[in-house]
Amino acid sequence: MSLNRKQTTYLRGQAHPLSAMLTVGGSGLSESVMAELESTLNHHELLKIRISTDNRDMRKKLAEEICSKTGAELVQQIGKVIIIYRPSDEHKIKLPG
Repeated sequence: MSLNRKQTTYLRGQAHPLSAMLTVGGSGLSESVMAELESTLNHHELLKIRISTDNRDMRKKLAEEICSKTGAELVQQIGKVIIIYRPSDEHKIKLPG
């Protein structure tokens, strides 16, 4: 799945009022964090996640790892916050063409 510019802009707008639903520590992705991430993604489709480490390269690596392990698309990364999207079976968020 690949998002086009219009879809990315739409999802960023949808995510703007959201609070970070998950916080990933500097120790990385544990099994419990991944289980919670999967559950939350299945329910919400669009997530805002806070990565609490000051290392820029580590934040980028964790964002890529989260996306590859969950099959989600990275919508945006600003500082310590990332926004990811993965459609569920119910397709709760209708993306523009």
